[in-house]
Amino acid sequence: MIDLRQFRYFVALDETLHFGRAAERLGMSQPPLSRQIAALERELGVVLIERRPRQATLTYAGRRFLEDARAVLSSFDQACRNAQLAERGERGELSIGFMMHAAHTVVPGLARRFMASHPEVHVQLREVVPSSLADAVLTGRFDAAILFNPGPLRGLGIRSIHTERLCVVVREDHVLAGRALVDARQLHGEPLIAAPAEVAPLLRHLILSYCRSGGFEPVVRLETQLQQTILSLVAEGLGIALVPESMRKLGVADVVFRDLADAPVIEHVVAWRPGNLNPALRPFLAEAGVPVA
Repeated sequence: MIDLRQFRYFVALDETLHFGRAAERLGMSQPPLSRQIAALERELGVVLIERRPRQATLTYAGRRFLEDARAVLSSFDQACRNAQLAERGERGELSIGFMMHAAHTVVPGLARRFMASHPEVHVQLREVVPSSLADAVLTGRFDAAILFNPGPLRGLGIRSIHTERLCVVVREDHVLAGRALVDARQLHGEPLIAAPAEVAPLLRHLILSYCRSGGFEPVVRLETQLQQTILSLVAEGLGIALVPESMRKLGVADVVFRDLADAPVIEHVVAWRPGNLNPALRPFLAEAGVPVA
């Protein structure tokens, strides 16, 4: 049976055209090298080398075999490197789900840094509503996800990577637009536009709790899952909204953002399944600031 080492011996012999010098380069004595080349020829059933007293010359069959032997060795060496890169998380695929809010906070910088340091990893980014991200990680749809903190979930690793305050957004001609700081009590009687609880449960909880801290039960007039749509509805004068301050970056016309007194803070986390064996996951988590053993 042909041994891959024989391919290396044969290539080394071609590069020196001398059994003694080839053996020296390979770190072996000449007789074992001669025996290995002879065994290769017997296995192939062809003569690869014309043996002369001071020089070895490749036959026509030898020259043809040399080209293929180099290709085989190159492919094998590349396969070894690929396996090593994959084990270190430097090659492969990584799927990341994220909520829209994270697109305006941590995702761009995190993705840029990881892709720059791991160019051989194909990164798939997909925006998904926050409520479905945890299950998507648990079921293996995503290797990791960036979402609002869902709280402790069995089988899920969670690490905080960003926090931001909520602010109030109103139409530019609204009475609250003239205030630099808005208190919870000043929201009393204002119709709210918000994402449904089943879409962003933590965000909805913080909004309702903040209003209740002002001594009133809020009235949610309209519900929609997209923050862009919420801002557009505010711009039409259909209500006001409490949104993460990163939503200022959307640049929607005819609305203004105002800070809230004692504003609630919402936490962004990266979530992953500790049992996930994808080697690209570990360096991604490290880039996100997660110490993973």
